[in-house]
Amino acid sequence: MAQRFRKSNSKKIIPGIYYNAGFLNGPKRECLVDEIKTFHPIWEERYCECNPPPKGDTHRSLKRPVYWLGNWQFACLGYYHPPHDIEYRCVNAEKFPPLMRELVNQIEQMARKMAPRDDIPAKWHLNTCLINYYGSKITDGVEQDSATVGDHKDAEPGPVASISLGEKAWFQFVKGRPNDPRNVVHEQWLDDASLLVFWGDKFKDELFHRVQRVESKKKKQFEDHLTNYRTRRINLTFRYVPVEDILDYKKLPSERIRDTKDYVETLSETSDFWEGVLSGIQRT
Repeated sequence: MAQRFRKSNSKKIIPGIYYNAGFLNGPKRECLVDEIKTFHPIWEERYCECNPPPKGDTHRSLKRPVYWLGNWQFACLGYYHPPHDIEYRCVNAEKFPPLMRELVNQIEQMARKMAPRDDIPAKWHLNTCLINYYGSKITDGVEQDSATVGDHKDAEPGPVASISLGEKAWFQFVKGRPNDPRNVVHEQWLDDASLLVFWGDKFKDELFHRVQRVESKKKKQFEDHLTNYRTRRINLTFRYVPVEDILDYKKLPSERIRDTKDYVETLSETSDFWEGVLSGIQRT
């Protein structure tokens, strides 16, 4: 029987998981939303010319727009997945804005107190953030929900922290074959302004996790600067990538720059950081 945490005001800790439904108070929540508004998420393709889809799969876009801070992992180049998929996976990206940096420092202190020392790498700190925009695509005025994510693991070493904003998400840790309800080990709602931290052999390394659905009861949406898309939940996932595995974008092999340059050009339209990156590769 899967463990379930349902109370919206709960603060729970079990071995390997910490959940705080009220992590952000009102002013900090609104300030964090304002920081996120400054970013312009992009749509990425899952594969590219230098990393073609495996047999039986096809070229396709991700289910949701994304933005990365700290370092960027372009989906089409393959995600960071040690011990083998390390090289040319992570490139330097924009720094965390002030409040986000403050929250990360707080979360790191909490994690070091909660998690066993063996579950935290020596140089661990949360230096990367994936921002996922969960919502619906709009085609000819009709919404098509895409606010789910399938079974996966976050391969970066050490504890992972997740902040949720907006509509509640039904989140599960699972084992074995996907879509088998008997394989759910732990499930719970992730509330607006909540924090989830997980670590260790079981929840971090052995089990997969997924978002089964995102509610749409509040009928509110975030400013995401996107057309034909409506974001009702934003999730920030903070992880650790060893510094030695992060490089400047211009140091990518030429074929990887070729396959991601369009993304950099789009990012450069609204980001001083990425404008500088683009100028750097144009001079070489």
